[in-house]
Amino acid sequence: MLDAHDDAGTPGRGRPGEALILVTEDEPEIADILTAYLERAGLRVVRAEDGRRALDLHLTLHPDLVLLDVQLPRLDGWQVLAEIRHRGNTPVIMLTALDQDIDKLMGLRIGADDYVVKPFNPAEVVARVQAVLRRCSGEGGARSPRVLRFGPLRIDLEGHQTLIETTDGDSLPLDLTLTEYRLLVHLARMPKRVFTRMELLEACLPEGEALERTVDSHLSKLRKKLEAQGVAGVPTNVRGVGYRLGDV
Repeated sequence: MLDAHDDAGTPGRGRPGEALILVTEDEPEIADILTAYLERAGLRVVRAEDGRRALDLHLTLHPDLVLLDVQLPRLDGWQVLAEIRHRGNTPVIMLTALDQDIDKLMGLRIGADDYVVKPFNPAEVVARVQAVLRRCSGEGGARSPRVLRFGPLRIDLEGHQTLIETTDGDSLPLDLTLTEYRLLVHLARMPKRVFTRMELLEACLPEGEALERTVDSHLSKLRKKLEAQGVAGVPTNVRGVGYRLGDV
């Protein structure tokens, strides 16, 4: 978990590939409760206590979903939602104490994916978060993941960019060749699966007649670039089988 006032930048604890939730709530007690329940459900959490900070974190961290309070300092929830929708289609669930139909209609009209009225059951909020994530990740919905995450790695599929999130809040770009990027993306889609060299060759180097051992060379270079940025042991060589992204 990350508090906005901590001025750090690392996503909360969690296993590789788990969704990152941006909780934007200016009441610390409510934010603490939401964070605890979300992390207990295996989700990662980053927090902001005002609208401007929420937009900054949304821009730099690309969360998978935003829990957004309506009544916020600096920028209110409607303004934040409008800007998020201007940027793209990140799922947003609104949180508000205003139990009025006009407020719900406003949120849905601007583009909210769901709407929760305070006081709420935090377990229900988690269930709604999980439902929206399933719907928006392609499991029965139209949206597919735009960002792949593995530990400190963030792969922006639309921007064709790989970033490494540091412990002090920075996001460092990783300079990869096209083949290295393809291999990393292919492994990151199923980080615990072991791919044979032939599978990686056919998926990531289809235009040439390269040998299977060519994969070793590309992955060795990729591993060195990751190690230079503090990400060690990725990808993992499974002797006699192939490669997987690994466990971090």
